[in-house]
Formats: sequence, C-alpha cells, structure tokens
Amino acid sequence: MTSPIDIEGGGTSVVVDGEPGPETKNEAVKLEGRSPGQLMWLRFKRDRTGVISAYVVGFFFLIGLLAPLISKLYGKNPYTVYADERPELFDSAGVPVQPNGGISSQFWFGLEPGNGYDVFTKLIYGIRTSLMISVAVTVAVVLTGILLGVTAGYAGGRTDYFIGRVIDFLLAFPAQLFFIASMPVVVSLFVSPRDETPTYVRVVALIIVQWFLGWMGLGRILRGTALALREREFIEAARVSGASSWRIIRKEILPNVVTPLLVQSTYLLPGFVTAEAGLSFLGVGIVEPTPDWGQMFSKASTELVMQNDITYMFFPGVSMIIFVVAFNLLGDSVRDAFDPKTAR
Repeated sequence: MTSPIDIEGGGTSVVVDGEPGPETKNEAVKLEGRSPGQLMWLRFKRDRTGVISAYVVGFFFLIGLLAPLISKLYGKNPYTVYADERPELFDSAGVPVQPNGGISSQFWFGLEPGNGYDVFTKLIYGIRTSLMISVAVTVAVVLTGILLGVTAGYAGGRTDYFIGRVIDFLLAFPAQLFFIASMPVVVSLFVSPRDETPTYVRVVALIIVQWFLGWMGLGRILRGTALALREREFIEAARVSGASSWRIIRKEILPNVVTPLLVQSTYLLPGFVTAEAGLSFLGVGIVEPTPDWGQMFSKASTELVMQNDITYMFFPGVSMIIFVVAFNLLGDSVRDAFDPKTAR
C-alpha cells in the first residue's frame, strides 16, 4: 500500500507498506545535523520572491555605496548647476528645452528644472543619503530595543514596570507630528538659528528624532519574547547552575530573540526610509544642495516642475516604490523562512 506524504522544502514522497520511500530517506539524510540557521537558509533559498527581493535590495545598497564611483565614471556630479554652465539647454523659465526633461545620451535621466542638476547623479546620491540615515536609525533602534526590551522582560518586577510605562508614554506621541515639530528644536541645539545649518547637523538630528520614537515597537516585542523565555526550563537550569544574569541573557535569551529581531528589522528600515523622505519633503530634513530622495519629491511637487516636466517625478518615485516593496517582501520571506508553519 502506498500513500503520499509531504516533506519539508516542498515536493512529496511515498510510504510503501508503512516504510518511507527512498526520496524521503534521502531528504532526511540531507537535513540530519543541520542547524536551525542552515535550515532557515535552505527554506529562504527556495523562496523565489525572497531571493529576488534580496537581490533588488542589495542592488540599491550597492548603488548607494558606489555612488561616487558611478558619478566619476558617468562624468557628472549632483552639485553642478547646469542652468548656469549650459544655459542653452534651458528656456527662459528654467525648463529643459529637450522633451522629457532633457533626457539624452548625455543626461540619462534628464535635468532638473530650475537649477538644472543632473537627475541621474542626484538620484543615486539621494539613495545613498536616505539609506545611510535609515541604516543608522535602524541600528540605533535595534540596540535600544535589545537593551531595554530584553532587560525589562528578563528582570521583571519594578524594572519591567518602569520600562513598560516609558514605552506606553512614548507610544502616545503622534510620531509624524513630533518629527516635524522637534526637528528645528534639535537642530537649534547644535547651531544658532542665525547661522546656516551644516548637512551633518541635519543628518544627526534626523537620526536622533527618528530613533527617539522608533524603538518602542521593537522593544515591546522583545520584552514579550524575553518574558516567555525566562520561564522556560533551560533558563531555570542555567539559574540553578549558578550562571549570572548577564551570561543567561547573552547565551540563552539573545540567541532566541534573533528571529523576531531580524524580521522586525526588515520592516523597520523601509519605514525609516519613507519617514526620512517625508521630513525632507516637508522641508525639515535634508535640504539643497545635498541630494535626498524626499528632497527630489519636494522639488517635483513645485508648480514649475508639475506643469512643465512631470517626468522628473518618475525616477525617484519608481525607485522608492521598488525599494520599499522589495524590502517588505524580503521581510515576509525571512519570517516564513524562520517559521515554515506561517502561510502567506
């Protein structure tokens, strides 16, 4: 008698007279001795959507890292004002004379109306700026979430109560309104309002502001995970053996919070990318001449660009949509790889 059975990783085998078929035995031999991380990696590689998304995300990071080299090979930079250097390329209103925003073999993505910046180099440098800020915010949020969330969950008692109330208090803040209102305040701590604000000050302020109200969700998730783990038998065994709290957290708790930590991180970063772009769009983030994704959206929304060159919005808009969607799909694939019982 034969009957089909499912095997992990897809496909089916058969049971012949109550005994596993040869395909099942071979699969079991392959999986034998594999660590959870290796099994996760095998499941992830089988997810075509996740693999493609990972390549897309990696491509964007590679573009950001190599932006200076690409710009050098391309022969242009995002700071040259072509409206002054090549006035014949623009009409009296500052709009590129050639159709589609001046797209040509010389200017691949065209020229920006007004100042006449090269759109291609401005875009790749804008990707670099946005990703650099968002990665810094994500790292700060992850470290804070680990420190406070795991500490609250494992310690319990008054420590848990105090950290939990801080999280509840900060979650009550309207994040976007707080970002907009607090950016000028944070900037003024570094630079006098009468002086021009350096770009690095704006970058630091963006990181601080987004970090301040960005860690609570991850901290709450890690707190709940640590609360559940501290009652497990292997934690009790570690306590009985005389292990210190630091050793238990480092050796027993942290390895078991990698899954929610990694999954949440893949959702946090694209969120910070859009938040940073939103702040720059509203004029409280990165400003010209420093390239930035949100700043390009802000420029595209002006009357001059909207009426004369709608193609200017196309390249930054499509690139951000592709990046955010790819990163979210990557997060789904990572979650499914860690927990194969979940179904999309």
